Amino acid sequence: MPARSAHAFTPIAADPGLSPIGTLPGVGPALAATLAKLGLERVQDLWFHLPLRYEDKTRVTAIAELRAGERAQVLGTVEAVERGFRYRPQLKVAIGDDSRQTLLLRFFHFHRAQAEQLRPGLRVLCYGEVRHGAQGLEMVHPQYQRVAEGEAVAVDERLSPVYPTTEGLGQKRLAGVIGKALAVLPPDAALELIPPSLCAAHGLTSLREALLYVHRPPPDAPLAELVNGRHPAQQRLAFEELLTQHLSLKRMRAAVRRRRAAVLDGAGELRRRFVQGLPFELTGAQQRVTRDVFADLAQAKPMLRLVQGDVGSGKTAVAALAALAAVEAGWQVALMAPTELLAEQHLRSFRHWLEPLGVAVEWLAGKQQGKARTSALARVAGGTPVVVGTHALMQEGVVFGRLGLVIVDEQHRFGVQQRLALRDKGLEGGLVPHQLVLTATPIPRTLAMSSYADLDVSSIDELPPGRTPVQTVAVSNARRAEVIERIRAACTEGRQAYWVCTLIEESEQLRAQAAEVAHAELSAALGGCGVGLIHGRMKPKEKQAVMDAFKGGGLAVLVATTVIEVGVDVPNASLMVIENSERLGLAQLHQLRGRVGRGAVASNCVLLYQPPLGQLARERLNVMRETCDGFRIAEKDLELRGPGEVLGTRQTGQLAFRIADLARDAYLLPAVQQVGQAMLKEQPRAAERLIERWIGAAARYVHA
Repeated sequence: MPARSAHAFTPIAADPGLSPIGTLPGVGPALAATLAKLGLERVQDLWFHLPLRYEDKTRVTAIAELRAGERAQVLGTVEAVERGFRYRPQLKVAIGDDSRQTLLLRFFHFHRAQAEQLRPGLRVLCYGEVRHGAQGLEMVHPQYQRVAEGEAVAVDERLSPVYPTTEGLGQKRLAGVIGKALAVLPPDAALELIPPSLCAAHGLTSLREALLYVHRPPPDAPLAELVNGRHPAQQRLAFEELLTQHLSLKRMRAAVRRRRAAVLDGAGELRRRFVQGLPFELTGAQQRVTRDVFADLAQAKPMLRLVQGDVGSGKTAVAALAALAAVEAGWQVALMAPTELLAEQHLRSFRHWLEPLGVAVEWLAGKQQGKARTSALARVAGGTPVVVGTHALMQEGVVFGRLGLVIVDEQHRFGVQQRLALRDKGLEGGLVPHQLVLTATPIPRTLAMSSYADLDVSSIDELPPGRTPVQTVAVSNARRAEVIERIRAACTEGRQAYWVCTLIEESEQLRAQAAEVAHAELSAALGGCGVGLIHGRMKPKEKQAVMDAFKGGGLAVLVATTVIEVGVDVPNASLMVIENSERLGLAQLHQLRGRVGRGAVASNCVLLYQPPLGQLARERLNVMRETCDGFRIAEKDLELRGPGEVLGTRQTGQLAFRIADLARDAYLLPAVQQVGQAMLKEQPRAAERLIERWIGAAARYVHA
């Protein structure tokens, strides 16, 4: 592959992209502070603040031509208005147009003036997603504006980009600031950071043209391509973003591997006693992965290993063995989980297994206060062998006596800087702790090449004997009453069930409301059966009380949001119902299903869906019915995943994508690796600037 020597390509230093956002006309201190909440601090941050999606407001669609699942703009006249209060307040507005069809607009959040304004006879121009409702097609919370009688409707001239934004910053104002930043976009030669020889070798087109296209697509732009992220302009930017991530992870790994770690190579007596005391035999896969981990810990270089294994494959036992290796060598272990629910489950397992061996296990979480917290901190500083907790482990004031191993569960839920903050707690005499990362989301090989380029990967690819496969069926929501009746029958037999409510792209508040509505419905229908409720807006203490009641058998049914996706273990729960299952990805469906089938009783999972099903949703549900193999599901997920789920919220330091989609863009990875290798070798400064450009404020973590 042609690559020029380092002196052959020197990007121009005078870069308008590095100027503070405040230098743009009309951007005062208040607006600059709001933009900074999105990580937008320099002009180039605005160039690369890419649209989440596009809205086509260039035309008006007749109501008769609307199709469920599509977004459209409609002009209609209000025919009827109804305010209802069943379960929660709602405003229903029926509009009609010349096509003699009716569309229902539904609002759950509205004020009195709004309800009074939308009166019969008023013309409205509205835009939103068309859905199937009980009375036909409807839009929930559409954007709308009043149109005076006789007034011509002004449609947009081009597709409207929709950007990730924050409270107090509207789309219009944000688009205006981005427009000002694009006005100072330099010519290609100054903008491009990938050497020309590498661009030519891999057919990379103009970066400048790609940026202008995605921010301002022309009216004839192929909307389907843009929605799916497959337009050449988006692919050009996706290449650069994947390259940046690859470079940053490679540099991070190199930086960590240059450090030294303690050699954790004890006699092995505790590990022997632990394995002998287990009520089951370790599977061959667990034994193989454990050998990998022990080999890493016995070296003076920091271990950076990811252990992936399906739900219930026994990752916790592997983590416990790693912890005992560290304890035997005289070092402390910290285990961090993303939620208190999951952290508490690890705490129970570790105390059950390790305390009989004489190994103390400490608990540290954000909700601890006063004397309990003070004494826990003192014990951690004094050298308690194993400490389990949430991100509270990384807070200031938490001091470890001698931290030798950090175990992080479900790492994808933490930002990169959070993992590093915990590691930095263990800096002792120039030594850094070993790191073991666990995930229950099986990662296809292509994703391991990219997302986890800073980690060695081990897979636990067999389930322990005695686990019952879960029978899965997909059922239309029209048969909801039958499903509820089935739950009643199971509960009278002494079995327990989960009812999971999912709402995608909605607020935590709407998720909680959906769960509350289902809870009210099931409580009424299942008289005599205890029905509990758990969702993200409840206080940790409330959540724990409900979970304990469910575990103890006091509740027959647990209605929950996806908060129970990981870390909940109730062997008696053998039935799960997932609402709106067609709107979830395969990985999440698989995670949820993993909550049942943990005992000896035959278990069932019912995927409730809202018909009609799209092609992708149908395929996803078929895969769930056909297999329980997480690795097969992960590969299929990669193959099927349609429109990229571009992340709207990007935490500083979290390598989340703005435009790239690992499933969709996996074919770019071999070229990304080649270009990355050449740039790290030939153009380290350009590689650094590329990282700063795309990761911005998080770039400093790359050197950690």
